[in-house]
Amino acid sequence: MEKLTVSIPHQLTRAEAKRRIQDGIAELRRQHGALLHDLHETWKGDRMDFSVAALGMSVAGHLEIQDRAVQVEVALPWLLAQLAASVKQQIQQQGRQLLSGPSTNRQ
Repeated sequence: MEKLTVSIPHQLTRAEAKRRIQDGIAELRRQHGALLHDLHETWKGDRMDFSVAALGMSVAGHLEIQDRAVQVEVALPWLLAQLAASVKQQIQQQGRQLLSGPSTNRQ
């Protein structure tokens, strides 16, 4: 498995970044639940360990919310590793979209 590392900058509080990530995962489940199997997330403070299976492939990794960025590390199976640049671009694009805009300070 190849490890893919992505850093997504943000200007939010850690709490707001975490809330947006949790909301994004809930939306992912709603929109793509039929394709995603065994989507698991476990939070310990500002770190989330995750795993998901889709199209016969399993992906696992973690993300850590830091003051000015979210660091994501994903272990890609061989087939997805061949598409690592595209996968990285998708993670960055979706992450920026999720974390952009002003903090709503909801908690």
